[in-house]
Amino acid sequence: MIGLISATAAGAAARDRLAAAWPDRTRVYDGPVGDAVRAAFAECEQLVCFLATGAVVRLVAPLLGDKATDPGVVCVDEGGRFSVSLVGGHGGGANELAREVGELLAAEPVVTTATDAVGVPGLDTLGLPVEGDVAGVSRALLDGEPVALKTEVAWPLPALRAGAQGSYTIRLTDRLVGPAEHEVLLRPPSLVVGVGASKGAPVEEVLDLIESSLREAGLSPRSVAELATVDAKAGEPGIVEAAERLGVPLVTYSAEELARIDVPHPSDAPLAAVGTPSVAEAAALMGGGELLVPKRKSAARPAMATCAVVRRPARGRLAVVGLGPGARDLLTPRAKAELRRASVLVGLDQYVDQIRDLLRPGTRILESGLGAEEERARTAVAEARDGHAVALIGSGDAGVYAMASPALAEASDDIEVIGVPGVTAALAAGAILGAPLGHDHVSISLSDLHTPWEVIERRVRAAAEADIVVTFYNPRSRGRDWQLPKALAILAGHREPGTPVGVVRNASRPDESSLLTTLTALDPGTVDMMTVVTVGNTATRNIAGRMVTPRGYRWQETAQKETE
Repeated sequence: MIGLISATAAGAAARDRLAAAWPDRTRVYDGPVGDAVRAAFAECEQLVCFLATGAVVRLVAPLLGDKATDPGVVCVDEGGRFSVSLVGGHGGGANELAREVGELLAAEPVVTTATDAVGVPGLDTLGLPVEGDVAGVSRALLDGEPVALKTEVAWPLPALRAGAQGSYTIRLTDRLVGPAEHEVLLRPPSLVVGVGASKGAPVEEVLDLIESSLREAGLSPRSVAELATVDAKAGEPGIVEAAERLGVPLVTYSAEELARIDVPHPSDAPLAAVGTPSVAEAAALMGGGELLVPKRKSAARPAMATCAVVRRPARGRLAVVGLGPGARDLLTPRAKAELRRASVLVGLDQYVDQIRDLLRPGTRILESGLGAEEERARTAVAEARDGHAVALIGSGDAGVYAMASPALAEASDDIEVIGVPGVTAALAAGAILGAPLGHDHVSISLSDLHTPWEVIERRVRAAAEADIVVTFYNPRSRGRDWQLPKALAILAGHREPGTPVGVVRNASRPDESSLLTTLTALDPGTVDMMTVVTVGNTATRNIAGRMVTPRGYRWQETAQKETE
């Protein structure tokens, strides 16, 4: 919960905007400011104070205890110009909250945490348990000293500005080891513990078995991602409480699913009890992986619990990111976050140039020119399969005539895939023209490099006959100059000569240009590959120089009656 505190009418107005935008995340604290801050500090995970930073410093200073548990505090000035991360930048999430508040209130986020200021991810912000000399290694990263990254377990991390050698070390491991001098340990959630238990098995017996199995195998309990068992044991108190104490989710599978898993130690007992010859091993192996601890029984007599431990396969991460039409303010916050999360960026060279400044230092860039789309898709998937965090970029929306389809055709379920939508060229052009896409519409690429012209022509005819607004992508190039006139001629067979046509070149970019013309007057020679052409339907009108397609036809019928 985020506590909101203000002292003036201006502060209260901004406070209320946050409260309205985040009704389930925020709580307004009224009354004397000092009392409100103290109450919110005790009850909330984060605070946004619409007060001077000096006042907030004096109010929260006596309340501060441990940066690992103190709430994050953000200050917003009376004029709403700045959103300042004051306390708990990393541990309390104040840095990210300052950015969110800034986005909502159109305020400039102010983040002074050293790692954030230079674009290096904080080691305590990676979402992984961290141990060791965090301050020392972070300082080495900031000072440009050599830092070694040792990955004993493959896991998708952002770019860390670390190499193979260094006097400081970041070690990614699920082994039960302590950090050496000048070393940070990152604990990936790489272990799955399968658990079976008799009815009424005490939580202490289940937990002792899990902990001793991990300890004797030299594995860290901080790398346990989940406990897994059979559906029939989903409510078994000993298993449920063991998962709660370990702070991990409990995942269950049906007996039929578990029975299909090949295990080294099947047994008749669980087969008779719950319908599968294995619970612990089968549940742990459900997602594949390496069996590190075969089935073990608890030490009690009779033994009431079993467990097995598997190191699950590392799943790389592929984010397919749409960059929008080109303007930086049309690049979504989610796209920016994914670009900064990636350790590998794959993209067309001219698109890479657009967002190079947003990448973290040390991001590996794999760029190529026009015509290498399938190669880029294969490269991105291969890098993700190697365990990296990969961003594959495309213009507009990556799923519209861009990189998502070739990449997903290459990918299988061995990697995590995240789609990040972007503003398409059709939408950007439509906003410039007016409202041409107000009713049913279709996008058609006129490039026959990947699609036979016969197929393209059939689609254009279908759109013409169905009276659908059409946006043409890739309308004309130096080597393809006849397709657009042919497509326009097909549409002209079903639409009036005065049908509005919008032409937008380089939508949202500094050299943007647009033209609203008609089906008859359009000169195809003025169109190139940086242009989208939108042809209206029989209801589309030029109204005050704007291209408008109504949502319904009633207004058209009324207008016709008035002129009769």
